[in-house]
Amino acid sequence: MALPVRWFVMLCAWGLALTAVPGLAADAPDSVAVLVTYHSLSGSTEKMARAVAEGARAVHGVRVALKRVGEVTGPDLFSSDAIIVGSPVYWSNMSGEVKTFFDNWQFKFGVFPEFKMRNKVGAAFATGGQVSGGKEVTMLTILAAMLGNQMIVVSGGGALGASATTERDSPGIDDKELAEARDLGRRVAEVAALIKRGARK
Repeated sequence: MALPVRWFVMLCAWGLALTAVPGLAADAPDSVAVLVTYHSLSGSTEKMARAVAEGARAVHGVRVALKRVGEVTGPDLFSSDAIIVGSPVYWSNMSGEVKTFFDNWQFKFGVFPEFKMRNKVGAAFATGGQVSGGKEVTMLTILAAMLGNQMIVVSGGGALGASATTERDSPGIDDKELAEARDLGRRVAEVAALIKRGARK
C-alpha cells in the first residue's frame, strides 16, 4: 500500500537530518579517514598529536582516529586514507617505538609486496628538547619510511611537518607550535580529500 504523501515527506526529511548529525554519516563513501599516531613519554608529543587531530577534524567529512603506535592494528592502517606519525627525538632520530611501528608494517601487517599503503597520504611531526637536536632528521626518516611504501607525503605547519622545542628557553609546547600542528592536520585532511575525490572520478 502506498504511503500518504505527508508520511513520505516526513521520512525523507528524517533521512536528511540523520546525515547532518556528526558521526551518523561517518561511513559515507566520500568521508576521509585520518589516523594520527604517535609515541610519547613526557606528554609533549601526545599534546602535539591532539592538536594535529584537532586540525584534521576541522575539515568537513573527515573522521580521525588518535592512537599510540603500539595500539595501531592492521585494519587501522588499511582503512585510513591518511596517516600522520609523530615521534620525540631520541639521539637525533625517531624513537625506537616509532621505528618498530614502521617495521611492523611488514613483519606484522604484511604491507609488501602488494604495497598496501600505496597512494595513502602521509605526514610527520616531531618534538625535541633542543632547537637543533634532530627534529628535521626525525621527520625525514618518518617520511622516508612512507615514501618506501609508495605513499604520497605532504608537509604542513613547517617545511617538513610540524615540530616543537620542549626544553631550555622554550619549555613545553607553546601556542605557535600547537597552531602549526593544527595546520599540519588540516592540510593532510584536505589533500587526502582531494585525492579521494579524484580517485572516484
